Amino acid sequence: METGSANQKTEKFCRHCGEKIAIDAVICTACGRQVEELKGEADKPNIVINNSNNNQNIAGVGPMARPRNKWVAFALCLFLGVVGGHKFYEGKAGMGILYIFTLGLFGIGVLVDLITILTKPNPYYVF
Repeated sequence: METGSANQKTEKFCRHCGEKIAIDAVICTACGRQVEELKGEADKPNIVINNSNNNQNIAGVGPMARPRNKWVAFALCLFLGVVGGHKFYEGKAGMGILYIFTLGLFGIGVLVDLITILTKPNPYYVF
């Protein structure tokens, strides 16, 4: 009978599966579930973080963005680039006036704009 009382002091039952485990065990060796809290864990607050990001980021599209057709802008740049036709189409009147007085930034601006417009998606958005 003494061996039974000695085993009772060194063993306890798992509250999940009912198997005998060591008295100081924190995790059941049979089912693997936690049977006691870790030391010092009871003092810590239970913090639950539920992050959910439902944002849909669409590059370049905002409330003030205006869609422009790539091919219309390309044709205007090709034929009226030295007078800033494509800049006026995009709604950039200041740049259009600058193109008029400098003949398309001395032709270099028109060449750069032709390449830039070709690399844009169709439609592209202008602010």
